[in-house]
Amino acid sequence: MRLSLRARLTLWAALATVLAALLVSGGIYLTVRQLLYLSEKEQLLSSVLIVQSRVEREVDRVGGAESLRWMWLDLSQIAGENVQTQKLELRLVSQVGGQWFYNQTEHFPAGLQLDLPVNLYQIRGQDKMIAVRELRTSGPPLLLSVMTDTGSLGQANKAFRGAFWTLLPLALLLALVLGWTVSGRLLAPVRQLEVAAREVGESGDLRRPLPLTDTGDELGLLARALQGTFGQLAQAREREQDFARAAAHDLRSPLAALTARVQGSLSRPRDAERYRQDLQEIGTDLERLSALTTHLLLLSRDPSSVSRQPLALHPLAADAVDRARELDELADVDLQVAPSGRGLWTEGDPVLLGQAVWNLVVNAMRYGAGSPVLVRLEGIGESAVISVQDSGPGVSPEILAQLGQAFYRPDSSRQGQAAGGGHGLGLALAQRAAEVHGGRLELQSAAGQGFTARLVLPACPAPAAEEG
Repeated sequence: MRLSLRARLTLWAALATVLAALLVSGGIYLTVRQLLYLSEKEQLLSSVLIVQSRVEREVDRVGGAESLRWMWLDLSQIAGENVQTQKLELRLVSQVGGQWFYNQTEHFPAGLQLDLPVNLYQIRGQDKMIAVRELRTSGPPLLLSVMTDTGSLGQANKAFRGAFWTLLPLALLLALVLGWTVSGRLLAPVRQLEVAAREVGESGDLRRPLPLTDTGDELGLLARALQGTFGQLAQAREREQDFARAAAHDLRSPLAALTARVQGSLSRPRDAERYRQDLQEIGTDLERLSALTTHLLLLSRDPSSVSRQPLALHPLAADAVDRARELDELADVDLQVAPSGRGLWTEGDPVLLGQAVWNLVVNAMRYGAGSPVLVRLEGIGESAVISVQDSGPGVSPEILAQLGQAFYRPDSSRQGQAAGGGHGLGLALAQRAAEVHGGRLELQSAAGQGFTARLVLPACPAPAAEEG
């Protein structure tokens, strides 16, 4: 079972608290222990100096280290002569003739090796500290071992462990409570945003304003991103609905015309010439319906399904010009290839790009008011540009801003629908083709100043075989 975000934040806060407590308490423990150790060490060394002078005096009094009379000295009495040294345990050790001799107080640890070098020692597992010093006496070396009880270190360790195991659960409990409370407060805006997003989904009103969009923190960025995403979805849904309505309308019109023509032809007997005229009109309607269906299919193609192959742009533009001349023998359509446009290639789908160029040419012929149409191919930087220009009446900036939307037609073009006008898909298909191929469609016009459409595509090197 996956924990909630609030529970995970609480656990992380508790873990961070435990780690912080361990680090702080460990640092305090080591610092205090080191200070106590240094204090015990200084006190022991100070006591050693006092005891050492007394023992040296007594050993010299009984004849030095070689007399071995020091073995009967009362070391407990020597240590008890001063308040600072009363609790010390002493031992004298010397090696004479290869044999070890020693004298020690009653509570000096038995079994401690006799040949300890001069140094400071701490007995492992016991709160004991021993200082070994060599006495300045005549005869063989005489070692004085002074042991003190460092019980304060043990008491400090015990007190620290007790306090640690008492305070750690309390700190953990406090961290869990505070973490749960703080995380709940921090996640409250997220829950508010979640409720608002769910209400938007349930109501279908994608333009409903979301909370927190006016804040400057990360939640504000998330809210604004969601608001923008919902807005884009709303626009996409509106475009889809408009597209579906327009498609249904434009498909219904030729179908209704076909039905009316067929019913009219069958309503009464006619001569062969009349039937042939009716069939020609029906064929014209079928061609329009086929063109509309082709455009809809091309617009709906998935970009991943578009073929990518090296494509020469000069034959593509020339084919569109030839088809335009075949469509209307009186049309003034010319092709101009700039020096930079010779040998231009791109990678793309020949069917989709060919249809896009053809649509631009047909659009110029249809709405250019019979003016000359110039198709120009040129290279600009790393791009290949196919521009189609006419000298017709042009369009206003308001209309120009909406051109390229599927099924959009100005009123003037709708008036020409019956006389062979389009369905408002030509520029939309050209723009879609440019986007799919990583390019763009640029439209430029002004009222009374003609119309120019530029299909900008990324250029690529010509295949090796073509270069040869």
